[in-house]
Amino acid sequence: MNEKNYEELFIFNRMAEGDKEAFRFFFERYYSDLCNLVNIYINDSVISEEIVQDMYIYFWEKKEKIAIESSVKSYLYRATKNKSLNYIRNEKVQLSIREKLSKVTEHSAELPDSIMDASQLREIIEQSINSLPEKCREVYILGKEKSLSYKEIAEELGISAKTVENQMGKALKKLRELLEPYYKDIFIFFLVFLTIS
Repeated sequence: MNEKNYEELFIFNRMAEGDKEAFRFFFERYYSDLCNLVNIYINDSVISEEIVQDMYIYFWEKKEKIAIESSVKSYLYRATKNKSLNYIRNEKVQLSIREKLSKVTEHSAELPDSIMDASQLREIIEQSINSLPEKCREVYILGKEKSLSYKEIAEELGISAKTVENQMGKALKKLRELLEPYYKDIFIFFLVFLTIS
């Protein structure tokens, strides 16, 4: 390890202990170069800066867990390159999904008359949820509509997490039975929603 790497490792160790000036050192030294590196892959200066900024946020937030194998510079360049490649992969995947799902909306006028409209489906789903036994319904609404964890639901209702798990299982099984005849309709509207959202 050369003298520069020793110096940077010393500064990184200070940063890992919470020294903001040490973090500023790495930001000011490499920010512009990293933006230029990302721009090679992205070809968009604004997005390139956002990716580098995200990388630096991660660098600061995870400072106590990051292991520097060779040099801080190498770590920053590798982490930034990986974020760039992840961005490109995600963009390609999302583009592919949008292209495929666009066919759903393009041909929506050709859908058979048997396909139900969204308001009918919402009403059927709501009726199915409302038909659940009281405890099942409470657990389902807290878990699926309010996004509470089993532990949080248990605390909210004053029951055990195991009871929450059992009630959620019963609710999902019952809903699958009630909604099975409408799966095709629900799936089509789910695809359309993804396309336009």
